[in-house]
Amino acid sequence: MGVQVSVVSPGAVEADVLAVPVVEPAELPRNGALAEPLRGRLEALASAGEVSGEAGEAVLVHLEDGLGVPRVAAAGLGRREELDADAIRTAAGAVARSAGRFGGTIAWLLDPSLDLPPAEQARAAVEGAVLGAYEPGRWKTSKRRPHPLERIVLVGDGSDVSEAAARAARVAEWANQARDLANAPANELTPEQLAARASKIAGEVEHLSAESLGPDGLRELGMGAFAAVAQGSHNPARLIVMRYSPPGAKAGVKLGLVGKAITFDSGGISIKPSLYMEDMKGDMAGGGAVVEATGAVADLGLPLEVIAVVAACENLTGGGSYRPGDILTAMNGKTIEVVNTDAEGRLVLADALWYARQEGATHLLDLATLTGAMDRALGDMYAGVFANDEAWRGEVVAAGEASGDHAWPLPLHRRYRHYIDSAFADMKNQNVRRQAIPAYAAEFLRQFVGEGPWAHIDMAGTGFFTWPRPDYLAQKGGTGYGVRLIVELATRLAA
Repeated sequence: MGVQVSVVSPGAVEADVLAVPVVEPAELPRNGALAEPLRGRLEALASAGEVSGEAGEAVLVHLEDGLGVPRVAAAGLGRREELDADAIRTAAGAVARSAGRFGGTIAWLLDPSLDLPPAEQARAAVEGAVLGAYEPGRWKTSKRRPHPLERIVLVGDGSDVSEAAARAARVAEWANQARDLANAPANELTPEQLAARASKIAGEVEHLSAESLGPDGLRELGMGAFAAVAQGSHNPARLIVMRYSPPGAKAGVKLGLVGKAITFDSGGISIKPSLYMEDMKGDMAGGGAVVEATGAVADLGLPLEVIAVVAACENLTGGGSYRPGDILTAMNGKTIEVVNTDAEGRLVLADALWYARQEGATHLLDLATLTGAMDRALGDMYAGVFANDEAWRGEVVAAGEASGDHAWPLPLHRRYRHYIDSAFADMKNQNVRRQAIPAYAAEFLRQFVGEGPWAHIDMAGTGFFTWPRPDYLAQKGGTGYGVRLIVELATRLAA
């Protein structure tokens, strides 16, 4: 059972805590949204300096009998001129984390005086609460917050508030499931187990199927690049293919989603430094997002045909590992000189992208924790987006901004191709120069996308946090990045 969402009038609130949005400096909701005597109580606290409206603040106050709820949280939104959906998400996340110590029901007061329409406020508050309440420590034997979030009550009105809130809760829960996948240790989440998760989802929603191919299947398809990366591990690779074919799907459009799912990345023979190598369990975050987002699209019943292709394997050292200097033949017949075995993501994506296009995808989008340089360039706030089609890139970026999975457009030009020129093969998988690394990695991928719009999301910084971030996502580890973006993109494409 997921988080329940309802909409009530101000006089009908029953919750463990009522969250009241406060704009800095200590500006309470206007237009009668906040009833007396609660307004008077909060105004007194504001005058005393206990409530400020600082962004991300969640000041909890116990209330006396007669005010309707046992506690109120002054949820800081920051300055009015800087208000956006992320400010509401962050405030709601802070409230949810505080409430988890004593109860599972949060009420959020919608404020008609804010620049965001009530439905957008509701969507942001629900997303922030569901994502903010997430606990990454599923393997801990004791729980820091004993009361999981069970119910969110939106206080206000608006014909579209209820629908927006309920949809937001469903999508956020799918994103949290993608976080579970990214946080799962590699001894639990093997390629086979990720394939099993895809099959489980397909068994729970309508019009969705899932299958997976092992090493023999990769060889039969001629996926020499993907198979080479996988050959050093005792855990066999899986090419996971999910197909969503709803009745009444939009004619002539088939969204192809491709995900990198390296369930553990040691770097192979070109081994990584030991510091933070434990986080390389999260190198499958892009593939995990594709699996869960495909489930979300089917769960919402969007009228759009989707094919999702996830390349899942481990990149390990061993007697069977592929080597620097090896020359591989990809599914489309192009040859690749291996310069660095730690540039493996683009190799598995090469075959997966070509497969998705051959299966009829009209619009391609791949998600991958691909280059550390992208993390250094944009940090953990924005993913970078490259594309062979400016209009399609614009759609992806717009979907990211609307959903909260922020994405930034970056240039791709055919002259980046010279970075991957090889003396021995059609191309090589890395250049030793420390220039334009995300761009030439994207240019490498472009060699395998066939005809039609394609966009590549390099989510190296946004997919898995090395350190906590001071907003609604907050926790170290998997973020679920990409799930909300894909759902938003699919919704727009289906319209």
